[in-house]
Amino acid sequence: MSENDQKSERIAKVMARAGLCSRREAERWIGEGRVKINGETLETPAHTVTDKDLVLVDGKPLPDKQETRLWRYHKPPGLVTTHKDPEDRETVFDRLPPELGRVISIGRLDLNTEGLLLLTNDGEVARKLELPSTGWTRRYRVRVHGRVDEKALANLKNGVTIDGVRYASIQATIDETGEEKKKANTWLMIALTEGKNREIRKVMEHLGLDVNRLIRVSYGPFQLSALPKGAVEEVAPKTLKAQLGLGNTPQGEGRAVRKDKGTKSKGKGTPPPKRPKRRAADRSTAKPGKPHADRRRKT
Repeated sequence: MSENDQKSERIAKVMARAGLCSRREAERWIGEGRVKINGETLETPAHTVTDKDLVLVDGKPLPDKQETRLWRYHKPPGLVTTHKDPEDRETVFDRLPPELGRVISIGRLDLNTEGLLLLTNDGEVARKLELPSTGWTRRYRVRVHGRVDEKALANLKNGVTIDGVRYASIQATIDETGEEKKKANTWLMIALTEGKNREIRKVMEHLGLDVNRLIRVSYGPFQLSALPKGAVEEVAPKTLKAQLGLGNTPQGEGRAVRKDKGTKSKGKGTPPPKRPKRRAADRSTAKPGKPHADRRRKT
């Protein structure tokens, strides 16, 4: 048996990688007695397994490892980002096409928040990309009601503490100019890297502003762009591999991701191919417009 087959990994990590759930959900499932290893019900997530172990979840073996896939989804307001809601409200996953299979959201959007939600079939990728340590910037268009203090917005870059909770640096600017600023509602552009629970709404409330519309327009290098509301589109494998590579793309920024149509596009900033240098003219060739030195004029 190969060295890879003998590798031991935490059971929650193995379940997440199989696309069943996140690590946190796996630990909860284990606590509920839904996981068996080699016929014995697992009682604690502090357990490692190898490829030789038979893992059953709800009586079914783990699915074979699939190639990592990622989708962009334009979440409409009014949907919960969870697989099962205790209040029996409609979820994001109720709206997804069945051919996607089991997918996991990368982070969450509140019930009334709309915009870009990333989905994947790989729980480990989901865990990695939603951690603040990944450094990916989340950008939002935010409509607020109330008097906007531009100085207070600018000070958010230093972070803010609200009710004992510390929020890291937030970049916030007004997205309107001139007379539009005097309207009751104002659009803001907000960028953050943490994404704590209801962070934008709580911070805006702290500034005396009421959020009445919240749209996520990007998550790291992935953009909402013109994706229609309720639509889901897979990120091309080539693009996914490039964006999840180590250090190839600046974190928090990037190009809009569009469905791969099989056409090649020239990257911005790619220098055009150099033209071959012209060969020096032969010494026996006269300058243009003049007869050859050996050629005699006819009389």
